[in-house]
Amino acid sequence: MLRQLLVGSALLIATVIIHSLVTAFFLSRVRGLRSKHWTTHHLAAGTGLVAGLVFLFFLATLVEVALWAITYTAVDAMTAFEPALYFSMVTFTTLGYGDIVLTDAWRLLASFQAATGIIIFGWTTAVLVALMQRLIRLREGASGGTH
Repeated sequence: MLRQLLVGSALLIATVIIHSLVTAFFLSRVRGLRSKHWTTHHLAAGTGLVAGLVFLFFLATLVEVALWAITYTAVDAMTAFEPALYFSMVTFTTLGYGDIVLTDAWRLLASFQAATGIIIFGWTTAVLVALMQRLIRLREGASGGTH
């Protein structure tokens, strides 16, 4: 059990690092979001920014899920990468079909991944909400605060 706790903790930290790097990269790209470029006259730019962020976080999630899947195969919790990737995605999203499971020796690791997935999806949602709030404030400011 101690080995599962250590591996699960290491994977949680690695997942948080990946998500932190993606968040920092995105934030560095939108520092100039005060410009008139993001006003109501440029709805497509704002929409593209939101879509880009969603896609960026989706790619980060794929990398994070793959890291868990690689670990599942490395510790022999699963025998092949494709089912490990499928199991990892289903677990990370907390969908949990249950059609594929880890070996008994590693089943605790799945709960670590599900908990990590909840945290990461909450984080992603928070960043998206913050971006939307900022875009709305900019658009309201550009239109004189009228609706």
